[in-house]
Amino acid sequence: MKKHCFTLDLKNNPVLIEEYEKHHQNVWPEVIESIKSSGIINMEIYRIATRLFMIMEVNDNFSFETKAKSDKCNSNVIEWEKLMDEFQ
Repeated sequence: MKKHCFTLDLKNNPVLIEEYEKHHQNVWPEVIESIKSSGIINMEIYRIATRLFMIMEVNDNFSFETKAKSDKCNSNVIEWEKLMDEFQ
């Protein structure tokens, strides 16, 4: 099993950050299914101020390229990513 870590900054706006966190308390089932079916075993996101830290544990078959191709064909993932872009 491999781990990948990423960072991302949210907009420095307390209202938007609160909204972002609310969305992540109820991630759309189709997005979760996309994550799991791609080979991501576990995903955790932590926040310190406006900085996000994402840690992904993936199986041996996981590929960023395959995940990206799959996401481009999934309207729910595209919509979710568009929504999340508002907070970054």
